Amino acid sequence: MTEHSIKDIAAALGAEALGAVDLLVSGVAEPAFAGTGDLALAMRPEYAEGLALGGARAAVIGAGMDWQALGLEAAIIAPRPRYAMAGVTAAMDAGPDIAAGVHAMAVIDPSAMIGEGAAIGPFVVIGADVRIGARVRIASHCSVGAGAVIGDDALLHEGVRVCHHIRIGNRFIAQPGAVLGGDGFSFVTPQKSRVEAARESLGSTAEVATEQSWVRIHSLGSLVIGDDVEVGANSAIDRGTITNSEIGDGTKIDNLVHIGHNCRIGRDCLICGQTGFAGSVDVGDRVVLGGKCGVSDNITIGSDVVAAGSSKLFTNVPSGRMIMGHPAVKMDTHVEMYKALRRLPRMSRVVANLQKAVLNPDKTP
Repeated sequence: MTEHSIKDIAAALGAEALGAVDLLVSGVAEPAFAGTGDLALAMRPEYAEGLALGGARAAVIGAGMDWQALGLEAAIIAPRPRYAMAGVTAAMDAGPDIAAGVHAMAVIDPSAMIGEGAAIGPFVVIGADVRIGARVRIASHCSVGAGAVIGDDALLHEGVRVCHHIRIGNRFIAQPGAVLGGDGFSFVTPQKSRVEAARESLGSTAEVATEQSWVRIHSLGSLVIGDDVEVGANSAIDRGTITNSEIGDGTKIDNLVHIGHNCRIGRDCLICGQTGFAGSVDVGDRVVLGGKCGVSDNITIGSDVVAAGSSKLFTNVPSGRMIMGHPAVKMDTHVEMYKALRRLPRMSRVVANLQKAVLNPDKTP
């Protein structure tokens, strides 16, 4: 296991190192479970209490904490502790064990171009005219469809599916089971469907149901993914119908997310698990959607929007708004609505008593 000195870790984080800065560590751990070769993560006083239970000699601690009083030989001072965790874990993460070069059990079309330093595991299938960038790592049982392009330093974990003619930028990461560029869920009926009738009438007319069958609208567009994008396990991003679906630079997508056809997601967005997008949604930059959000089709979400978990977005959302609820409204409005909802049983009793008083004035005490 690779060892790192305290001073090297601190330099990589842009943080201050104190004490025995040449001390070597090979892993990270919670304070109570840290061994002598671990760097403990004790960035807050309540976490630091666990140091007495473990064997850590060095720790990452918060500003203002006394490392010597904690019994440490060395410490890294992190002004922004959670941000420091990103750097520490990156330094300690060796990543998946994929042997350099192309495994003998991989199947690669002769027309595919594989970049220098690539590592391709067993049972990987790479189609015709694929272009794989330098230092790309592809774990076992992945497939890359014909004509797809993957940029430099990408990492595909086990079982990722990159469909045909998809374009992916540099430093891309896909967790196991992600599917990139499947066909969109686009179907139409020869006659007006019940869905169209419901939208037109909002359910106010009861039309007689007739037999109908669904005909596929084929997906001729592609999916274009920018640089520094990550996609979680078992997530699916559909290709476009005619135009391309797009994911902007720096966007991070959690597990079990579905993004429908023709969606365009901006830069540096954060989309949490089990969120679902219907088709043709435009999303601005730096948008954050909490877990289990639902996004209706053909709407626009402006930049810098934050949606709380389980919000349901049915209409356009202006830039900079913070929303929550079902349907999603401004957060302060939702809080007032929730308070009013909790008061409904009491209000109902008051109204019932008032109604009795009005209808039976002689019996009013």
